Order: sequence, then structure tokens, then C-alpha cells
Amino acid sequence: MPHGILGWLLIGLVAGALGKLIMPGKDPGGVIVTILIGIAGALLAFYLTPLLGLEVRDSTWQAYAAATAGAVILLALYRMVIARRI
Repeated sequence: MPHGILGWLLIGLVAGALGKLIMPGKDPGGVIVTILIGIAGALLAFYLTPLLGLEVRDSTWQAYAAATAGAVILLALYRMVIARRI
């Protein structure tokens, strides 16, 4: 696994926690699902930022901001999908 992806996975752990702080409330699935969504958001940011023409390197504030934004977007989508199913 390239160092970049591993770094983004670790950033995703932090992004999941930050996403939970930004979007408080009860989530179906709890903390583990929120952390996994944070990791998925970080990986999404890892792949989308170059497509958007942004150069984001590992362990910079831009990486944390991009990963947190990805986590918040995925958490919002997750809540909408789960709310629709209930």
C-alpha cells in the first residue's frame, strides 16, 4: 500500500471524529460506523482532490480539511439513506 493511502487512512480516523463533532446527534451504527465513514471520506478526498486540480499532501491542514469535508458529506448522505429506510 502506498504511503499516501496509509496516511489518508490515519487522517480518516481523525476526520471521522471531527465529522461527528460537526454533525452531532444519534447515528445508526454508532462510533465505529462514524469512524469508517471518516475513513471513506478521507479516501474520497484522496482521490478527488487531484481531479479538482488541488495539490494536497499527507499530514497537512489541507489534508485534514479535505478529509473532514468528505466525512461530513458522507455522514450526511448516510443519515439521509438510513432515515429514508426507517
